[in-house]
Amino acid sequence: MADNTVTEAQTTDAATAQEAPTPAAVKAHAPSPAALAKTTTHTTPAPTGYTESEVKAAEAFGRVAEDGTVFVKEGDGEREVGQFPNASSEEALSLYARRYLDLKAKLDLFAQRLKSRSIKPREIDETLKTLSEEIAKPDVVGDIAALQSRFEQVKTEAAAKKEQIAKARKEAMDKAVAERTAIVEKAEVLAANLGDGTNWRSTADKFRSLFEQWQEHQRTTIRIDKAQADALWKRFSAARTTFNQARRKWAQARDNERNQAKKAKEQIIAEANEIKNSTAWGETSHKFNELMDRWKKAGRAGRNDDDTLWTQFREAADTFFNARQADRDQTNSAEKENLAKKEALLARAEALLPVKTETEAKQARQQLAAIQEEWDQIGYVPRDDMRRIENRLDNVDRQIKAVEDAAWKKSDPEADARKSSFEVQLKAQLDELDEQIAKESDPKKKAKLEAEKATKEQWLNAIK
Repeated sequence: MADNTVTEAQTTDAATAQEAPTPAAVKAHAPSPAALAKTTTHTTPAPTGYTESEVKAAEAFGRVAEDGTVFVKEGDGEREVGQFPNASSEEALSLYARRYLDLKAKLDLFAQRLKSRSIKPREIDETLKTLSEEIAKPDVVGDIAALQSRFEQVKTEAAAKKEQIAKARKEAMDKAVAERTAIVEKAEVLAANLGDGTNWRSTADKFRSLFEQWQEHQRTTIRIDKAQADALWKRFSAARTTFNQARRKWAQARDNERNQAKKAKEQIIAEANEIKNSTAWGETSHKFNELMDRWKKAGRAGRNDDDTLWTQFREAADTFFNARQADRDQTNSAEKENLAKKEALLARAEALLPVKTETEAKQARQQLAAIQEEWDQIGYVPRDDMRRIENRLDNVDRQIKAVEDAAWKKSDPEADARKSSFEVQLKAQLDELDEQIAKESDPKKKAKLEAEKATKEQWLNAIK
């Protein structure tokens, strides 16, 4: 309501000012008494914006002389404030009283404005300066002492407001500096912790986020002191520069490593292509294993290059290993056929047993020799079956040899001297084998012991 009151009062004052000249102008063109006598009496307009009691209270501090000069009581005397010759004294007093009320309303409005959060120190200073000039010796009618006292009160309130603003600004400034310093310190921590284990992409994202926070802080917070802002920006910029230089150095080193890795892998691919058609399966397999070890040690050449290079290397390796596997499949088939042939020979060899006499041993030896000759011509069998069938054939040979050795010992002049002792040893060994066979639960081991027993029994029969 105070805003509306002042506006209406100021509007009234502006309208009336067109009718009422300044005091100096009135004095310069003052009409003669005869002219005043002929002047039509003005009707005093109804006051707008102020109550009649407010206007009358202000008018009490003034008077109008017969020539239209308006005076205001000030202290123990009075002071001329203007001249309104073409109006009645009531109209003149009303005009200058309303001007007083307008000035008082300005003070009250400014006092209200001081309570606003948006008012600035510069606005306070400029308004005080203007009011000070207007209130020093105002051309108004009213309680000048009260007006000036109110002005002093408002000045005190203005000083307090400026102090409050300054304090709030300092707090806001300190808060803004602390917030911006926190952004700087985060950047400095990132820069200080750069090393071999740094995730450069993630760290770059963090620096980008901090920079965006910096810009947002500049837009949305109080403007801090230029010297402090420049110092903080210098620190933040230095941290970013440290990161950018370190990342650039890392990128250069990474590119060099990738180039070296690419060259090394291209050389490996060239060597792989040279041997991929080799049929020296064992030697070439060993070479491919060495190439794979070198590939792993070569490092990375970059995702796109690595994928392309690996495809080329695998093509060469697959060419060789697929050919080797095909050869193995063919070899396995032949070895299985050889196994069937040798098992048929084993059946013939084992059918020669048992032999008891020297004559049977000689016949068995001749037939076994023929079987062994066929055996050697057949070729390889699967690795897992080789020892099994070789042992079976050797067992046949041992049993025949046992009879042969026994026959030879009979014809040996010294055999009789050793016969008795050897027979005793064989019987003791056979007794021990019987005990072992009785205790053994493993079928394979038990079969081996029984084969050994059968051999020793043949030896015993041969020397009797």
